[in-house]
Amino acid sequence: MGDETHPNILFIVADDLGWSDVGWHGGFSKTPNLDRLVREGVELDQHYVQPVCTPTRTALMSGRYPGRFGPHSLAPSNLRAMPLDTITMAKALKSLGYLTCQVGKWHLGSRSEWGPNHYGFDRSYGTLTGAADPWTHKYRHGPYEDTWHRDGIRLDEEGNATELIAAEALHFIEEQPSPWFVYVAFHAVHTPVDAPDEYKQLYDGVVFHDDLEKQDSRLRLAAETSQLDAKVGEFVAALERTGQRDNTLVVFTSDNGGIESLENAYVGDVGDSPLNSENDPLRGQKNTLYDGGVRVCAFANWPGQLAAHKHTTPMHVADWFPTIAHLTGYHPPRDLAWDGENQWPALIGSCAEIKPRAIYIAMQKGHSLRLGDWKLILPARGEPELFNLADDPYEKHNIATKEPERVEEMQLLIEVQHAKDNLVLPNDLVGLPK
Repeated sequence: MGDETHPNILFIVADDLGWSDVGWHGGFSKTPNLDRLVREGVELDQHYVQPVCTPTRTALMSGRYPGRFGPHSLAPSNLRAMPLDTITMAKALKSLGYLTCQVGKWHLGSRSEWGPNHYGFDRSYGTLTGAADPWTHKYRHGPYEDTWHRDGIRLDEEGNATELIAAEALHFIEEQPSPWFVYVAFHAVHTPVDAPDEYKQLYDGVVFHDDLEKQDSRLRLAAETSQLDAKVGEFVAALERTGQRDNTLVVFTSDNGGIESLENAYVGDVGDSPLNSENDPLRGQKNTLYDGGVRVCAFANWPGQLAAHKHTTPMHVADWFPTIAHLTGYHPPRDLAWDGENQWPALIGSCAEIKPRAIYIAMQKGHSLRLGDWKLILPARGEPELFNLADDPYEKHNIATKEPERVEEMQLLIEVQHAKDNLVLPNDLVGLPK
């Protein structure tokens, strides 16, 4: 069995989950299991990610801002996001004797030679691509349409994707000796949005909208969110049943904010989503630099180790690799140029004073920087936007013209970070389908 030095790590990433999709933010979905884990753990109220999926997953696995690996890593991409020799969180934990497993969505390279097993995972299962129809398991038409796999080998099977992914993770949790690292990257609630009827029945009689198409769209989103919640509940029940609960750190986050309306571009029969996620009261949504796109639903839960509280200090998804490295005693063989910082002292409340740190978020449409209560957005086109989040948490008032010196100071910090990004696509990826 493991111990406090080598706890099991269950890292769960939801896909496109909106800020107010969940119960603990007063949302429209029923999420009792997640609500309880938040209530009994550390609610990560200022947890930042990238605006879209591949970049967030790159930052999580590497501890680095995704632009360090090339321009393709700043957008959803089927190309290899990181060099194969990158030391990932999985490789680090494996070197300490952890058994490692990735299930669900990979989206860090949609060819089998770029799959999870080449980045430190003993086992992998799900899709190599960024999304999948919940019933056909297919991606969009094209070279990556079929990437449902086990350990990089193509696989065809029937069933609902969320149910299959959860079952695979459960089997690993229940059968493998400690210590283990299980990375569950759900497709839920990314389009195509749908769930089995049992989860839709949870909302019998609930009217989301008078328009029938929007009613159906929001019902499917609520149902899939509740399905996600139920699967997390099953993971916790399995940990309790097998006596592993007190030795398991559970982390939950979304990869970016929700998207409020979209069409279904994937292979299958699921309908469009004209009324989808909600990010209110945050401004913006997925694929924007406003907080609705990059500040997400997140928590950490570890009985006996993390006292229940709301953690309001800003952190970034890149922080998890150095944080877990500290927790497990992993020492890199070389400087990994982490952009993330060890947040464990802050999470357990042992920091007497937490100094403001800069959080840099880049995308192909611009850059942003959060420093303390201040946030600067530099769009690729248009004027800078500056917000004081202490006074204006929902980014309603751009005060850039009133604070030109602060804008200049923060813009210089962005330029320092941007200079570290790789602006050139790796040669072996040139010309490949994205």
